Amino acid sequence: MTTIRTLIVVALVRQWHISHLDVKNAFLNGDIQEKVYMTPLPGVSHDFGYVCKLKKALYGLKQALRA
Repeated sequence: MTTIRTLIVVALVRQWHISHLDVKNAFLNGDIQEKVYMTPLPGVSHDFGYVCKLKKALYGLKQALRA
């Protein structure tokens, strides 16, 4: 955190433009090559026994690193 604070202060003193990057979404929306199925999340209305086929990678999915 000290390094980040230092960089922010330097940017303010030199009047540099600062932009924000959200790295939490780094693995979202990547195309996956394998067929991956998951049960619907709680709160999603669905018929018993149905599953969802993923078209895009989700964070935490093993295939997300390759996508």
